[in-house]
Amino acid sequence: MATGKLNLVEMSAADHAFYGLVWAGTVLMEQVDRALQQTHNLPISWFEVMLWLSGQDEPVAVSVLGNSTMLSRSQVSRVLDALQARELIVRTPSARDARSIEVALTPGGHALFASADATRRACLAPVFTDVLTEEDLGLLGAVWAKLKSRGGATPGPAAPQG
Repeated sequence: MATGKLNLVEMSAADHAFYGLVWAGTVLMEQVDRALQQTHNLPISWFEVMLWLSGQDEPVAVSVLGNSTMLSRSQVSRVLDALQARELIVRTPSARDARSIEVALTPGGHALFASADATRRACLAPVFTDVLTEEDLGLLGAVWAKLKSRGGATPGPAAPQG
């Protein structure tokens, strides 16, 4: 009977790399989610939507958010309802398409996002950005771009590094 940790020696390089990405993504997302919840009462799904909205000069169609985030359309709708209830976003009818609704961060939403983004950066620093070199980060960016160009799902916006 095997005890302790499993030996990954027999795992192919491709499998090791894939499961390493899954592990890193899961662990880092859990840590960031915990920090955002504790500090700002802000689930990471809300933060993701706010991240997309924070970089826009104009309101964004709800359908664009649904296509851009890693959330389903129904999740985006629930997140927008919650953000609106906290007065962090405003919904307005689209001036370009009467059937469409657009959303934007309120001033309070921008302020909370800035604070939450600082929390995210502080949470990631000791386990990600302080551990990796600029070259490492550049290589990771190149990997994501290569995977995305092959038709992979959008991994989220290119958030500023901190």
